[in-house]
Amino acid sequence: MANVKQESGAKGGNVFSGIVIVACILFGVLLWKFVMGAGSNFEGGVNTGNPLPGNYLAMVYKGGAVVPVLMGLFLMVIVFSIERFFVISKSAGKGKLDVFMKNVQSSIKQGNIEDAINACDKQQGSVANAIKSALVKYQEVKKEGFTSEEAAETIHKEIEEATALEMPMLEQHMTILSTLVALGTLAGLLGTVTGMIKAFGALATAGAPDQAALANGISEALINTATGISTSALAIVTYNYFTSKIDTLTYSIDEAGSTIVNTYRKLRGSLKS
Repeated sequence: MANVKQESGAKGGNVFSGIVIVACILFGVLLWKFVMGAGSNFEGGVNTGNPLPGNYLAMVYKGGAVVPVLMGLFLMVIVFSIERFFVISKSAGKGKLDVFMKNVQSSIKQGNIEDAINACDKQQGSVANAIKSALVKYQEVKKEGFTSEEAAETIHKEIEEATALEMPMLEQHMTILSTLVALGTLAGLLGTVTGMIKAFGALATAGAPDQAALANGISEALINTATGISTSALAIVTYNYFTSKIDTLTYSIDEAGSTIVNTYRKLRGSLKS
């Protein structure tokens, strides 16, 4: 059942990813061609002319055919970042995670397992679900009268299985964000190279160099460089931010698991004495 749930979630995530990637590239192309390339942004009313003074849309349009690809990559970073923000925030639960963890750990240490389970039901989210699974398993091993080592192994295994079910949802699309870090840089570098080729081509013409072509080539190179760096920088920041959030969630689950195991060991110790 768990495998079926993971497979269906993965398929849904792949479909969403594909739609977002295609939509962002298409939107970037349309924005570059019809908004930035609008004749009103250029001298003479056509996009083959020079940009109007201070018109940044026209300047970016002159960055060449790599610009819409870079814009699509930049939009992907924004869309996937927003999607990850909502998913990870939902996984943390309804209330503040640190307050929830303090309340749950306090209930566990006092032996109020039912209160801890009720707190998990109220909190919801990936962390609460994993901790609840461990608490239910705690009650089972308590009834069976397992030794401390047997109980620890059983509870840890339950936590690992519960975490394994939740982690794919948390880490979904993180690979795309990490890939966009490299793609933004490489696409920007490609645009830079094509712009410099045009610039050197203008210098190589016989007689006096074509100053307009030279300026356009350098401008194209710089625009692509700036766009590529912006895309990569945003992707790096968001990837590291969400990775930190995921690490916090998994640490909270492990911390609760250790508290449950230690509580059971104390219980077994008190029964022996």
